Formats: sequence, structure tokens, C-alpha cells
Amino acid sequence: MDDHDQLARQFEQHRGHLRAVAYRMLGSLAEAEDAVQEAWLRLSRSDVSDVGNLGGWLTTVVSRVCLDTLRSRKSRREDFVPDPIITREDTGPGPEEHAVQTDAIGLALLVVLETLAPAERLAFVLHDMFGVSFDEIASIVDKSPAATRQLASRARRRVQGKPAGDGDPGRQREIVNAFLAASRGGDFEALLALLDPDVVLRADAGAESAEYAGPAVSKLVRGARAVVEQALLFSRMAPYNEVALINGLPGTMTVVNGRLMGVMDLKIVNNKITEINILADLDRLATLPISA
Repeated sequence: MDDHDQLARQFEQHRGHLRAVAYRMLGSLAEAEDAVQEAWLRLSRSDVSDVGNLGGWLTTVVSRVCLDTLRSRKSRREDFVPDPIITREDTGPGPEEHAVQTDAIGLALLVVLETLAPAERLAFVLHDMFGVSFDEIASIVDKSPAATRQLASRARRRVQGKPAGDGDPGRQREIVNAFLAASRGGDFEALLALLDPDVVLRADAGAESAEYAGPAVSKLVRGARAVVEQALLFSRMAPYNEVALINGLPGTMTVVNGRLMGVMDLKIVNNKITEINILADLDRLATLPISA
């Protein structure tokens, strides 16, 4: 085995970790894959013979690529929904599905991370999710360790200000099924009973969707009664909805003639739906993999 093949083999051992870091940093599966590929290109052009911790070196490279990507982004729309990780529920808990469930980050948390400044997001993701030291993070964001600690602290307050979901797959599946049944039946009161009074619905049909009329327009809706009205608008798609795992917990996907038309993620706190995130951007949906 030559040096290039050995380097490629070492890189593959770290690919899963690097993809997880990049996805949490960017909220985009395609951009995360691009960041990981860029790390490989930089590795293949570098002399790493004196690098004692290749995983740490690669994590630093991916983090810097992600930071550059975040800084170059235009500001996100408040109705933006990050890329979901979708797994079919009807195939049984295979090893790939298990890996998704154990490693997935909730879509609602990714929505919160989208509101953070790039350096805050990097500090929080690397330290709080992956245990990277503030000394190491400081060199990436070009700040002192103390300033980097403050970045993570500000991000943590923002994240902790949003109550965590219940995280009970069985109970979540019951509520998803009840939501689907009430939507299909046009049952206003049953839908209302499932919702927290301050529920938020975020529907992302793409940046250009405002040009079009109808329920597929991107929007942010607050309050149970307003959200129920929107849910009933979407009811015409109800026959095409099926329960799927969305970032490890039951949600729904809409499939029409084999084409993915929508993904819905529910955040449930104290047995009430507090947040509904719908991705209906057909261009982005066409690029998303569905794990069997």
C-alpha cells in the first residue's frame, strides 16, 4: 500500500465524525459533504508526517472550512428549515437507522443554531457537542480562549432558552399519528388539542416561493389557531403522507408518485406540539437521501 492509499484509508476512518461536525455547523447535508471533501483535498496536499492527532487536525480543517462558509452566507430567512436526515420507518431498525437515531441532532435544535453568529455556532458545536477544548477552538476563530469561552456561553444561553423536546419516540409517534388523522379528517378541535398555545409553524418552500400563491409559500406562523388553519390547508396532501424518522424521531414525509414533496418535523414538549418545521423546497428535497 503506497502513502496515498494509506492516507485515504486513515481519512475514511474519520469521515463519519467529520460529516457529523460539518452537518451541525452548517445544517446542510450537501455543504457538509463539500466541507469534508475539501478536508480530504487539503490533507492530500499536506505533509502530515509530524501530526500526532490526525483526527484533531482534520476536525480543525473542516471547522475552518465551515466557518468560512457560514461567514459568506447571506442572512437566513426566519422561515428557513435546515436539511433533515430522513429514514423510512417501515423497514425495521437496521444498523444504519440505529446509527442515525443515536447520532442525529434534532431539527428544532438546528433551527436554533441557524440564529447564532458563525463563531458562536462553531464554539458551541465543537465544545458542547464534541468536547473540543477552548484552546483549540481559539486558534480556529482567532480569539483568546477566554473570548472563545464567552462565545460558547452566549450560544448555550440561546439554546437553553428553548425547552428540549420530550425525546420519547413511542409517544412522539402517537402524537404524529394523531396529528395526521386530525389533518386528514379536517378536525379543527382535535388539531387544536394537540398544539401548545404558543406553537410555531415554519414552512420553508425555498427563497423564491414568495412569488407563488397558495399553501406552499414559505411562512412563519405563530399561535395554535393560526397553525391549525395552516395545517388544514396542507390537508389535501394528507393521503400522500407517511410516518418517517426525521433526525431520529417520528415525523412525516410526503411522497407523490415516488417524488419527495415535503418533510415535516414536530417538536413535542410535555406532550404538546410546540414547533412544526416543514421543508417543501423541491430543489433541496430532490438532493436529500432517504435511508432504507
